[in-house]
Amino acid sequence: MKGAWILAIDQGTTNTKALLVTSEGETVFRTSVPVDLLQPRPGYVEQDPLALWQSVCRVMLECARHAEAKGVRIAGIALTNQRETAVAWRRAVTGAPAAGEPVGNAISWQCRRSEPVCATLRGQAAIIQQISGLPLDPLLSATKWAWVLEQQPHLRAQAESRELRLGTVDAWLLYNLTGGSVFATDHTNASRTALLNLETLDWDGTLLGLFGIPRAALPRVCPSSGNFGVCTAIPGLAGVPIVAMIGDSHAALAGHGRYEAGIVKATYGTGSSLMMLTPGLVKESKALARTVAWSALNEVRFALEGNIAMSGAAVQWVGEFLGLPRPAEDAAALAAKVPDAAGLVLVPAMVGLGAPHWDSAARGIVAGLERSHTAAHLARAAVDAIALQVADVLTAMEAAAGAQLPALLADGGATRNDALMQIQADILDRPVHRSTQEDLSARGAAMLGGIALGWWKSLDDLAALPNTSDTFQPRMAAGERQRRLNAWRLAVHRARLRPESDLA
Repeated sequence: MKGAWILAIDQGTTNTKALLVTSEGETVFRTSVPVDLLQPRPGYVEQDPLALWQSVCRVMLECARHAEAKGVRIAGIALTNQRETAVAWRRAVTGAPAAGEPVGNAISWQCRRSEPVCATLRGQAAIIQQISGLPLDPLLSATKWAWVLEQQPHLRAQAESRELRLGTVDAWLLYNLTGGSVFATDHTNASRTALLNLETLDWDGTLLGLFGIPRAALPRVCPSSGNFGVCTAIPGLAGVPIVAMIGDSHAALAGHGRYEAGIVKATYGTGSSLMMLTPGLVKESKALARTVAWSALNEVRFALEGNIAMSGAAVQWVGEFLGLPRPAEDAAALAAKVPDAAGLVLVPAMVGLGAPHWDSAARGIVAGLERSHTAAHLARAAVDAIALQVADVLTAMEAAAGAQLPALLADGGATRNDALMQIQADILDRPVHRSTQEDLSARGAAMLGGIALGWWKSLDDLAALPNTSDTFQPRMAAGERQRRLNAWRLAVHRARLRPESDLA
């Protein structure tokens, strides 16, 4: 523990975590605090930006106190974050509780309020995807900022005059950490807004015009690993450089320590993200998003990504629906009481379907329901739905790659569920390698921060850091696997039927 540590923050949808990481890649301290999701009306999901900032302050202070008690210097701060969540704030005002004054709550990546914006732009979806790499969907930050400016037209003049800032969570936190002196984002977060041109790696004039977003309101776009200014807002950390910023799914990909093209990982959280490294920027992909994987060492790496809106959130929903005191934990325990869902299928399209369907109008259904089914079968169907949604995305990735992908790397809180990992291996009919490194997104951010500090000189250095995993081998009979996949695909088809189609 001699020398110095990196403080890595992971600001997520349901909690904010922080790690202290050594130059050997070892985590020596971990802390976390929960954060609240607000649902003021159906389809609306929000978070208080000041509460997110205060949660970051709390975990950073704990890390600073631990480092001081151990007599170890914190050499740098690395930040990873929930993506697509859109924040709007006014520039720094002296005496404010944070550097910026939020204009309303942050609009969560899960929120569907911007569906009317997408409907208006449906005819431009192809050009948006061609430039940004992203299928048009309410998930994207640009749709949320466009909604804000439509609902509050007086804010447009403030945006054009640089009085109003529009940024994702990383930019909001950086702005506060630096006392309002740095307004920036990194390539990965920018690539999830639908405003970044993947060819130029800068904000695109055509996209800005389509969404009606003033360029003056957006942050500077920077590499994921580098100099983001110094911390001024946290006692005990004044002057410590901020050396990395990266979206959480991208950080998890980096944290696995595998950097060859064709590597695919799944991060299991509230939602899930599958990401596959590609040799370069893929020119076209309809079913999957094209995105920046990360940028470091004067190189930009690209990836294909498939996003699933409700994975862990589906289990949480079942627990809430059943009135369980600890919804997610108790629903997972309930699911473990039965060997399978006995033919029950849950399609958790409560906010639409993401990749590879990209159908925001789809809605959740329960199919195959029989009199003998119990609450445990419903809970098990929610766990199964996570694995089945991942399988859909992996199939699309194999089609894009033109080859069978040999294995899946897995990370995220839900991977602690051994039953889920075994179901995943069974449904995919290939090994699943679960990382035993806790908080892989924060670890990935720390690794990129260490590159900026000169601790590690290359991706080979990162690959050499300790990184272990548990392996789950498939053991389901081929006939049973196909039966479950067929039932799932039929249920997905029904979830996508419009009411008028049912009556036809």
